[in-house]
Amino acid sequence: MLKLPEGRTGRIILSGMTAALIAGTAAWIWKSPRPLPALDAEERAALHAQPLPAPETGLSVYHLGHSLVGPNIPAFTQQLAQAAGFDEASYHSQLGWGTSLREHWDPALTINGFAEMNDSPAHAPAKPALESGSYDALVLTEMVDLQDAIRWHESGRHAGLWAGFARQHRTDMPIYLYETWHDTRIADGWLERIDADLPALWEGTIMAQAMAMPDTGVIHLIPAGQAMAAFTRALEAQGGLPGLADRHGLFALNDDGTRDTIHPNDLGSYLVALVHFATLYHSDPRGLPHELTRADGSPADAPSPEVAALMQAVAWDVVRSLPQTGVAP
Repeated sequence: MLKLPEGRTGRIILSGMTAALIAGTAAWIWKSPRPLPALDAEERAALHAQPLPAPETGLSVYHLGHSLVGPNIPAFTQQLAQAAGFDEASYHSQLGWGTSLREHWDPALTINGFAEMNDSPAHAPAKPALESGSYDALVLTEMVDLQDAIRWHESGRHAGLWAGFARQHRTDMPIYLYETWHDTRIADGWLERIDADLPALWEGTIMAQAMAMPDTGVIHLIPAGQAMAAFTRALEAQGGLPGLADRHGLFALNDDGTRDTIHPNDLGSYLVALVHFATLYHSDPRGLPHELTRADGSPADAPSPEVAALMQAVAWDVVRSLPQTGVAP
């Protein structure tokens, strides 16, 4: 325990400590994240009013994110594109474990799991890759919990920085924000958070702040979270389908056999890849193959034909229902 001297000297020391505490608190408050300028809903709607042109050839796509991108979602998306006739489709990525856009941006920060997540021919270092100007589309996503990401990692600012950087080297590049989801055990409800987070956080904060920055341009949306929610409601309303009883079957199993509550398995990744394909290519995924190959070349666990058909229909309906995707209704 600190023992202060008595009398006038003690009062001076105590006064100095109090002043230092006040000064430190003021400095912390000053350095705390401040609200960034943001476009309002009307301004964002105006930017998304005109659909993007549909691509005529396969895209070279760059994915920047974390384990909710993973190795398989980009690989599945490429296979779907090639099956639809976009033979030139290709991709590269940079991933981490729970990595924020800020951590990808700032070389002084650590990208946890970098070596493990990028030990693949699909990896290309993000900034040099985008400096090349050789990619046709950029897909960004943010870490979750999204509220923490926005508060402590300035998600909107760093989405804008990545978009502006990419467009310095490819001015016509469409840029997308991949909307994900939270842990299924989240206290305020998984479906409810997906419903609320899109207008409030993904669009109303990250996209709104990013597009308010002078060099960003328009950012469009890959609404995977919305498709997860719509599919879950449709699946569970009919008591499940062959091979998939409820939402929990979209998520991986841990090594001990318990259910992972956030990372998708092959079925969940297939649904998310359908949303990527439909958004990037402005194309109806209904009738595309549902037996695909993982990024490592092994056969993926395929959804049943009934599950695949519902996933494909939901993905197309969700993508066309939101002008933020850039796909014409």
